[in-house]
Amino acid sequence: MLFWKKREKAPYHPKQVPKFNLPLTRESIQNVFAEAGDFVHRKVLLGGNSKWALDLFFIDGMVSGTTVNESVIRPLANGVMYDSEASPSQVIRNLREGGVYNGTVQTRTTVDEVVFDLVNGFCVLLVEKQKVALSFETKTNEKRSVSEPTVENVMKGAKDALVETLRTNTSLVRRHLRTPDLQIREYLIGRQTYTKVAVISIGGLTNEALVQTVLERLKAMDVDGALSGAVLEEYLTQNIKTPFPLMLYTERTDRFAAGLLEGRVGVLVDGLPIGYLLPSTLAHFMIAPDDRENNYMQATMIRVVRYIALWINILVPGFYIAVSTFHQEMIPTALMHSIIESKQNVPFPTVFEVLGLLLAFEILQEAGLRLPNVIGQTVSIIGGLVVGQSAVEAKILSPVIIIVVAVTGIAGYTIPNRDFAGAVRIWRFLIAFASAVLGLFGTATAGLALVYHLAQLESFGVPYLSPFTAKEAGSNDGNGAVRPPLKDTKYREADLRPRNIRRRK
Repeated sequence: MLFWKKREKAPYHPKQVPKFNLPLTRESIQNVFAEAGDFVHRKVLLGGNSKWALDLFFIDGMVSGTTVNESVIRPLANGVMYDSEASPSQVIRNLREGGVYNGTVQTRTTVDEVVFDLVNGFCVLLVEKQKVALSFETKTNEKRSVSEPTVENVMKGAKDALVETLRTNTSLVRRHLRTPDLQIREYLIGRQTYTKVAVISIGGLTNEALVQTVLERLKAMDVDGALSGAVLEEYLTQNIKTPFPLMLYTERTDRFAAGLLEGRVGVLVDGLPIGYLLPSTLAHFMIAPDDRENNYMQATMIRVVRYIALWINILVPGFYIAVSTFHQEMIPTALMHSIIESKQNVPFPTVFEVLGLLLAFEILQEAGLRLPNVIGQTVSIIGGLVVGQSAVEAKILSPVIIIVVAVTGIAGYTIPNRDFAGAVRIWRFLIAFASAVLGLFGTATAGLALVYHLAQLESFGVPYLSPFTAKEAGSNDGNGAVRPPLKDTKYREADLRPRNIRRRK
């Protein structure tokens, strides 16, 4: 049967630059962009000399028209250094050394290089007699300006957030880390998108083996495009059998720089306004950027509350199902009377009430996220107040269930990272199902299964439960549930194996 016929493996296309295998001529470049309506080709007379009529190529919208006119065309047309007796090599040398008012001049000898420069915002001057092209950087300045973070709120930190332009992001990182040891290695991924990815580390501090692991996994990526962060996350972590994220993302430049100082590797993707830090552990996802900006006593209290809220979010629905369904003797008498009174005339058992309301909560939350801001807020208010109150008055749901699910949902909002919070929501349902079947035994079994699953995970060789698992003595990095004073955090996280483990003397 043709349906079961094994597909032939598609031919491999190199990921670095396109391969056209064409001679470097005007016709070859025009053939590549024959169907591109934004491709521009014009003739330029060097110094007004008809002998030196060269071809200028660029893509409209990718280049700045003002820069092309003032920095390239005008000096070429008005130049006095080109005469009829000059040799082609002299003309090329003059062009490279001062014939164009541009800081970046690159010599290209293949169509592949020319095409790649054109789609990246360069204009190319072709000297066809010499089979050489000169590439000038004339990228447009049309891009989103640096603004405040929109997801990670800032109280006392820097208010510059990452944008979609890679070079802008690397400059923002350098403004926070002005060390010459900052290393930025760039690589291209995607057969069709040729997306530029920057791997950032600090020389003499970051474990070089970790950097090489990241680079090797990047080079092994074979995808059509890298338009979303999910592509990078799945290919780099190489562990898709868990809902828990293994790479931390952030839009705050100060948090990204702080991660580099800890000995982590940063990854920036051209086109994405976020940066990734790796390795990332459970403790890393439970830390808010403002923890290091507040007083250590306040930060410690908030972290402890955050961990308590984490366990409330995971266990409370399942625990309530188990106790109210299988272990009523554990409930105090007064509370039992209150629960029984609220359950009168409610047609559904507790299991369906809790699971149904949790599902309704997820649907309501998803609807609020997908709708415009104003409408989304309206949906949340209507769902939370009107529908909930109406369901209680109609005896469809008991008030206790509303309280249990509301406390669970509010506790989930204390988790700083949304990806980690989404994984916790999945396990919340699993524990609730186990509790509905086996009672407290199911709650305990599912909870132990969660701990076992987390203990198995690793992020680039670092245990996911670090720093709560055993590690080298004396490594007080401040990433646990307690945030010590900054002067006492003398060491970086030992599990990262940094080349320089000491922060200070």
